[in-house]
Parts: sequence; C-alpha cells; structure tokens
Amino acid sequence: MGPMVVLAQGRLLGSENDGILSFKGIPYAAAPFGVNRFAAPAPAPSWDGVRDAVEYGPTAPKPRYPSPIDRLLADPVIAGEECLNLNVWTPAVDAERRPVLVWIHGGAFVNGSGAVSVYDGSTFARDGVVCVTVNYRLGVDGFLVINGAPANRGLLDLVAALRWVRENIAAFGGDPDGVTIAGQSAGAMSVTTLLSMPAAAGLFRRVIAQSGAGHHVLPEATAAKVTTALADRLGVQPTVEGFAAVPVLELVAAQAALSASIAAAPNPAVWGEIGRNMIAFGPVIDGAIVRARPIDRLAQGVGIDIEVLIGSNDDEHALFLVPSGVIDFVTDEVLARVLTGVGADAGGVAASYRLAEPAASPGEILMAALGDWYFRVPAIRVAEARLIHDADTFVYEFGWRSPQFGGRLGACHALELGFVFDNLDDASGEPLAGSAPPQPLADEIHGAWVAFVKSGHPGWAPYGRLRTVRRFAVPSETAIDPHPTRRTAWDGVR
Repeated sequence: MGPMVVLAQGRLLGSENDGILSFKGIPYAAAPFGVNRFAAPAPAPSWDGVRDAVEYGPTAPKPRYPSPIDRLLADPVIAGEECLNLNVWTPAVDAERRPVLVWIHGGAFVNGSGAVSVYDGSTFARDGVVCVTVNYRLGVDGFLVINGAPANRGLLDLVAALRWVRENIAAFGGDPDGVTIAGQSAGAMSVTTLLSMPAAAGLFRRVIAQSGAGHHVLPEATAAKVTTALADRLGVQPTVEGFAAVPVLELVAAQAALSASIAAAPNPAVWGEIGRNMIAFGPVIDGAIVRARPIDRLAQGVGIDIEVLIGSNDDEHALFLVPSGVIDFVTDEVLARVLTGVGADAGGVAASYRLAEPAASPGEILMAALGDWYFRVPAIRVAEARLIHDADTFVYEFGWRSPQFGGRLGACHALELGFVFDNLDDASGEPLAGSAPPQPLADEIHGAWVAFVKSGHPGWAPYGRLRTVRRFAVPSETAIDPHPTRRTAWDGVR
C-alpha cells in the first residue's frame, strides 16, 4: 500500500520512490469539455473510495512542436478529457508546513505539460520543498477570444490550481502561506501576468520567472483578428457554438496552421505584437482578468510585496535559429528588416552588438538581439519597474554553453531546466545539453532556487541601482551591469 492523503474530494493513493512521495493526475477543476467547454474552470470532481494517483493525468489538447524543435524538446501526449490536473511531490504527508513550489510549464501557450519528465519534482522534495506541476488549457481552448466566453481561460485555470493548492497543500505537508509560483518561457510570462492580476492576489508570496517576463500580452483588437482568421479558416461562426462544433483534433490542426501562416509572413502592420513574438494564442488584455500589460502594472506598484527572481539565458534564440540552419542565411538586409519590425533603429542596434562582437555574422547578431528583445531586456524592465517602488528583484543570467550543434547552440532557450530541477540524468535533456552537462552547476542553480523558495533570497544581492546580476556558468560570478551597451540599445524601444 502506498502513501494516502485525504482531501475534501476523496482519498488519494500515491507512490513512493527513494523516500519521496508523489501523487499524480489530481484534478483541480472539472474536465473542460461538454458543458464546460470554453467556460471558466468548474469545481473539481469528487469520488468515492480511493483514487489512484500514481500516473500522470491527461494533457491538454495540443499540436506537435514544429520541426526541428520537436526533436529537441520533450512533449508527451496523454489522452483523456480530465486535463486540468496537477502533480505533487513531497518528503512526507504530515503536519509540517514546508515551502511549496508550483511549476507552470512553457510551450508558447500551445505546447507543454506538467508531465514532461525533466519537471519531476523529486529533487525539490528531497531538499524540503513540496513541488507541484500544473496542466492548463492551451491554444484555442485556453486563450482564443470568443464572444460569450471568458477571456484568458488558461490563466483562470492557473488561478483555480493555485486556489486548490491553498486549500489542499497542507494535506501533503506543505505551507499554503509559503507558495512560490515559477515557470519558464510561456510559464514565466504566466507567472509575471499572475503577479499583476487581482484574481491571483494572496495566492502566492514569491515568483520565479525563467526566460519570460511582462511584455507578451495581446491587445483585444489584435486577438480579435486571430479569432476571425481562425473562424474563416474553419468555415464557422466565431462563437462558442461555432468553435465547439469543430472536432478537437481538427481545431488544434487549424490553430497550428494559422500560427504557421503568420510565422511565414510575420507582418507587424497586420498582426501587431504577434508579428514580432509569434504568439497568436496567449494572454489578452481584456480589462478584467488582465487589465494592462503586466510590466505596466508592475511599474504602477502592483506586486511590490512579492519577492521576485527573474532572468534569461545568454543565447536564447539559438534554439530557434541554429538547429534549423536559419542562422547561416541571415543577411544584413534580413537583420535590418527584422530589427525594424520589432521597432528598433536597426542601424543603431546592430552597431551596438557589433561593438561587443566585431566578428559576429548577421545571423549571430540577430540571435543576440532577438534574445535580448524577447527575454533579457523584459526581465531587466521588471527589475527596473519594481525598483521604482524599492521592491527587491533578484536577476540571473544562465551562460553555460551546450556542446550540441558544434557548440553553436550555446546557452539556448530551455537549456537551464535540467539544472534548475537537478535532473541532468533525465534522457529528455540530452538533445539540448549533451551527454555530460556539469553537475556542480546544477547543484549551484538548484540550490539557489531552493534557497529562494525557502527564504526569499537566492544567495546574491538584488538588482538594485548597481544592476547586480548572478551569472551561472563554469565558473559562475556575480556581475555588475553585464552587457551595458546591449541593454541601452533598447532604451525607448523595449
């Protein structure tokens, strides 16, 4: 007989491995299909007897990652409608109130799940932290603006999951008042958005945002263009009834096709922010759930009582440019066109990067510039916005370079995940990290995250007016204002 917990929903039977207890596939809301399709999350189901919680639950409907990303990032698919579920790892189910880490996966709001093996929370539980990973609705079901349906349903799912954690985590030995929400990529954008949302107030006390910050939300007018385009593609009315009449797999396929068509002709004059960030399905400024861009809300003083750890990787965009080979086909003309498209003075920005790397090719400059525009500078802006209100923010950069693709992959997007979770032996990480990533660096990074979850302090000084940044590499160092020329190149733009 495995470990047992008793919830208001019913009894759960988990499993034990090397002294760590896990409970998987726990529904925190009703299945979002049938009468619950395109609705706010409905109350979680109850059950009689004992429910097995030894395997991951269903994942939200989603397409495959596009090639070649699908060969580099794991994204398991588990069939079933009860996809609003979560997983818990804990050292013990007792009365002790341990700090809690709630992990929100990435995947551009259309991919990913809490069942990705590198997110196994055993190492956090080993170190005294109750770890929770969450599934939420993606793509059309989670974020398409539909007349008659609440906006930002995926974010409402996350709020429902956090409320479930607050009400139930004590049964797993966790502290409902000691919750840190964390995420990477779209997950990081989610936690920063949650930080700005009134509906999430009081549900967490700390935030960790990895490679994602507070800029990537859509205006309603832009989101409405996506709704119209998808409805036209499917030949249905842009209503709950119209989209609900389309079989789920067909809807997911149309969603992926629309995203691909936008990416093939990314015109910001037509698609606004989507033409720059390629996120057609994501959080929308609806005036109620998401009231403004998260970065603007933070600048107004929202969330200053929450402790924040935020950062990015040195070569984020290598993941999108190196494996595909696109990096070698970027010319100076392409570089100028893309930089102009994101609102920059192309000549001035390119010159700033060439000053730092005189031998860099146009593709390498584009990789560095887009990584800064998309990830690094928005993270810095969060720290700067909070500094206005004397709120501490801890900033990091991940700089260990992968040996993959002849070393050109560098410190790419998502490379830090195995280090954060101290799961370098997970085979799903090898396509990015290679066969021998440095375990001492994982010890350091994972230890810093554990320290922050427990105390609100990761072990280095906050960003402050000195612009202090912890750079994780071999060796790691604490730096003052790294890459200042690249940072100032985006002043007034990003």
